[in-house]
Amino acid sequence: MVGAAIVIALRQQMPEAVVITRGRGELDLLNQQQVFQFLAEERPDYIFIAAAKVGGIHANNTYRAQFIYENLMIESNLIHGAYKASIQSLMFLGSSCIYPRDCPQPIKEDYLLTGPLEPTNEPYALAKIAGIKLCENYNRQYGTNYISLMPTNLYGPGDNYDLNNSHVLPALIRKAHEGKHRGDTALPVWGSGRARREFLYVDDLANACVYFMRKSLAERLQSGASANAADAGKPLPLINIGSGSDLTIAELAQTVMQVIGFSGQLSFDPSKPDGTPQKLLDVSRATQLGWKASTPLSDGIARAYQDFLARGISA
Repeated sequence: MVGAAIVIALRQQMPEAVVITRGRGELDLLNQQQVFQFLAEERPDYIFIAAAKVGGIHANNTYRAQFIYENLMIESNLIHGAYKASIQSLMFLGSSCIYPRDCPQPIKEDYLLTGPLEPTNEPYALAKIAGIKLCENYNRQYGTNYISLMPTNLYGPGDNYDLNNSHVLPALIRKAHEGKHRGDTALPVWGSGRARREFLYVDDLANACVYFMRKSLAERLQSGASANAADAGKPLPLINIGSGSDLTIAELAQTVMQVIGFSGQLSFDPSKPDGTPQKLLDVSRATQLGWKASTPLSDGIARAYQDFLARGISA
């Protein structure tokens, strides 16, 4: 989902660029030799790391070993491979779950590593934190320009609608769609419905990726050209990418029902985990740097639903 959106944004905003991609069947990112060889042969000017093993609460809590191992391998192979191939510009995408479970809201970038993580997705979060620190320390030791963006919960075209492994919003879209066509009177929702979440349409993230890669390159060149600049050549800091507002899972489910036209009631299952009580990113750093999300939640859900229908995922 994210990679496809970034490719579209690059082709729209940088039509002169040659976009190099590889599908999973063409390049195994868990295989260090394959990754190193690919990067040495292609030597791209910029790398966007959108690849990851991802999923919702159930998937994160069930496939814990796979989530930490595969994400560590993907990011390590790509980041070290980029350095070995003398590729100076790279963007790593993390996740809002890197922050402590109970940290103050909204979550500032400075809250990283200030408290315990949410247990249900700790392996994934630890892998993403490692990716951030890889970029940070390669920059410090080798002078590279590797930057990290931390997106909030994403949704949009190309999402995963598997009810066992998907995130909450695509799962609700599928449940509401199928419930409407069956004539159900209730929409099942995991947990209490009181947990609060922030959502970002995937095209907004893709635009942020292109924007901040360009900005990072421009500022690096500008600061590096000044002999008196104290921070000459430093990459941009860690940047949160979100919409700047959140809502409860119950409110999210009601919004999905309105978009899809399902008039049933909400049925909560308190035996299922809520996860972190609230995850709202402080996006003031991104705003100060000139970027802001532009897609209202209801509009984004409508676009995601049209993609769901077009893909014929369920009857």
